Amino acid sequence: MFLTAVNCKSILVQMVSAAGTGYAFNAKRNRLRDKMVMRKHDPVVNKHVLFFEKKKIRSI
Repeated sequence: MFLTAVNCKSILVQMVSAAGTGYAFNAKRNRLRDKMVMRKHDPVVNKHVLFFEKKKIRSI
């Protein structure tokens, strides 16, 4: 029997618009970092808005 160490350094998270439009996308971040906040274009309101990390989807 072989024992292998799984080296999962990043996770896939869902980013949700702060404008309240419901627009979301998936992003990859390092497991050891704090929750992500980024400024990106929201096509529903056609403006740049903040996106906050809502939940973890899976380990990569």
